[in-house]
Amino acid sequence: MFRWIKFNAVGISGFALQTSVLFALTHKARPLGYLAATACAVELAILNNFIWHQRWTWKDRPSLSKAETLQRLAKFHVTNGALSIAGNLAFMTLFVGVLKIHIVVANITSVALCSIFNFLLADRIAFHRARKQETKPQITPITQT
Repeated sequence: MFRWIKFNAVGISGFALQTSVLFALTHKARPLGYLAATACAVELAILNNFIWHQRWTWKDRPSLSKAETLQRLAKFHVTNGALSIAGNLAFMTLFVGVLKIHIVVANITSVALCSIFNFLLADRIAFHRARKQETKPQITPITQT
């Protein structure tokens, strides 16, 4: 339960970053379209969240090397990243493009819908702790001499 709370705290910081970037990219002098801005904002949030999850949420499952950290990042991108980007783009298309919901409200709803599955994917795949191999006691035959 404590990990779920940490996950959501990190998620809130990522959400704040994502929303800020989305706003900045869609309200500057030469704004990006809402879908391109959403993809950029989500990617920054994914990187932010990975760093905090690695250092805090799953601190009890540390990487043993830089290679393992990069492998985790790849898994995090393939799972949480793919779900977040695809899910957010699909929901934003529906909410903003079709239903004409305000971009901020649409963004909040999109993130909330994706977050439940992201926790499960992060815990089970990206930050999964390999089970220690159980070793059977070695039985040595008794020999008579």
